[in-house]
Amino acid sequence: MTLRFSAAIGRIPVYPAGAGYARSGPLVRLESNESPYPPLPAVVAAAAAALEGANRYPDPANTRLRDALSARYGVPAELIAIGNGSCDVLLALGEALLDPGTDLVHAWPSFSVYPQLEAATGARAVRVPLDDHERHDLEALAAAVTPATRLVILCNPNNPTSTALPLERIAAFLERVPPEVCVLIDEAYCEFNSLDPPDASIELLAERPSLVLLRTFSKVYGLCGLRAGYALCGSSEIAQALTLIRQPFFCNAAAQAAATEALAHPEEVERRVDAARVARAEMAERLRDLGIAPADSQANFCWFDLPDPASEQAIVRGLAEQGILVRAGAALGKAGALRVSFGTQQDNERFLEVLAGLL
Repeated sequence: MTLRFSAAIGRIPVYPAGAGYARSGPLVRLESNESPYPPLPAVVAAAAAALEGANRYPDPANTRLRDALSARYGVPAELIAIGNGSCDVLLALGEALLDPGTDLVHAWPSFSVYPQLEAATGARAVRVPLDDHERHDLEALAAAVTPATRLVILCNPNNPTSTALPLERIAAFLERVPPEVCVLIDEAYCEFNSLDPPDASIELLAERPSLVLLRTFSKVYGLCGLRAGYALCGSSEIAQALTLIRQPFFCNAAAQAAATEALAHPEEVERRVDAARVARAEMAERLRDLGIAPADSQANFCWFDLPDPASEQAIVRGLAEQGILVRAGAALGKAGALRVSFGTQQDNERFLEVLAGLL
């Protein structure tokens, strides 16, 4: 029997996930932009307590988590949409907005899930190359918007290149985009960005009902294993559409409880951000000592071209043989580059030592 699948199955690209999930033994995990620090004991306890009621469905409205986010950001709860990770919210927004014959505009290289929006919906993706500094080219992005455009995505800081743009430039860009076009600012790494305070962009929501700020508990909060993300929306219409488009109970009880508790510990966020900023300054200096010029990182990872672009696979393989996992640039949109997360100081030292030997 030959099954006939939808045309979307043939279009959807495979997400280039990090390696090493099935490997045993000690590893230096610098491939997935994860936090090297485990959740706080109070966060683990909250998740464990939620599991005691796992015979019941989780709150489909995510009430406690939305209320906690509302108190944290000063955004009404009805403007907040929760997801099974930020990717869940992203894909739901694409499904809610995009149809065949419509356009999606985003920079490239950027987050590897964005191409799935085009493939799943049948919309046309307009990919705008980054500028010479590996940043979003806002002029070119604005020029790419047409009457067919339904969604524009800005990733700030950008994954995989780690770069960011100041909020004043993004605000000026928004003025050039028609108000009926939804603009999503993917801020998964906003807490690490030193160009602007992480809460600064929230002021834009009141000015633009078609704006969405996408955030996650996977990075600075260290909860990627539980999958919890959220969107702060400029209008309740967007938040309602995001909820309507997905299956019920899309965020499990343990994730809701852990994320809610994590919000109660802002001092831990500050500690982790400080550690990441120290690590990226040290990493940048050490890479320059090796003759490598990394992009100007505003995230918890770095991005750089290898001196010999053709050596990418050999370098990645050589690092893996030493138990060090990083991401090859070819899988992320640019061959000859590497994306390296910041780990513990010991992890970073080990990576730099082995990289120097391979080079």
